[in-house]
Amino acid sequence: MKKLLTSLLALVFVVTINAQNSAPQATTATAGTLTVSAKVTYTSPYYYAVWVNNPSGTFLRTLMMYGNNTSYYNDLAHWNSESARNKVNAVSGATRSATATYSSTWNAMDQANGAIVADGTYPVKIEMTSENYGTSSKYIATSFTKGPVAQTVTPTVVSPISAVTLTWTPVNTAIDNVEFSKLYNVYPNPAINSIYAAGNDIKAVQICSLAGKILLTSREQKMNISTLPKGFYLAVIYAKDGMVVKKIEKL
Repeated sequence: MKKLLTSLLALVFVVTINAQNSAPQATTATAGTLTVSAKVTYTSPYYYAVWVNNPSGTFLRTLMMYGNNTSYYNDLAHWNSESARNKVNAVSGATRSATATYSSTWNAMDQANGAIVADGTYPVKIEMTSENYGTSSKYIATSFTKGPVAQTVTPTVVSPISAVTLTWTPVNTAIDNVEFSKLYNVYPNPAINSIYAAGNDIKAVQICSLAGKILLTSREQKMNISTLPKGFYLAVIYAKDGMVVKKIEKL
């Protein structure tokens, strides 16, 4: 009998350990801001791009891209290849032609600004080219660790790009995005005229299209949405400790 009991206890122990090991783990997604600063010392027309890739190496989103003649996009060889010229929610503008210091930011969210991405090591790329350089562009590849710990990275530079700094500034603690999201809500949903964002320490509320375009912004928890066409939208709630995105319907 004692031997049987011992065998049963051992079996329960093994099953419990296996269940714990096979159980899905919560994904930690720390809210925060990445700032990428760099100086380009050049006075002839040039193109400039900054982008972030997923930890797997696939393209995530462009942060900044200056250059308005698409026929020269191929000269940004790395950006053109990795992003397929994707500039959704990026800062963009005309071709540059003067020495300047650039500061681009990433809100730690996916390309559509729909959710904070999981913590991990994210590659960051900077590229600059001109008619003189052609496809022999000036290119810097580095990375940073997105998580609850602040980090500053100063990669090796390539002239005429200098003073490159990556600064990751997280919120106070790591946030499980699913659990954090439960603390906030938007009602009524569906809504006709107005919505109300419920939760603690709400700083602002934005209404975005499903593609991530900002349509309305309010510093109040109540927002008038009567001017929006009928359809589905994203309500982005900015709180003290992070961001929450809720899908809403306008009737």
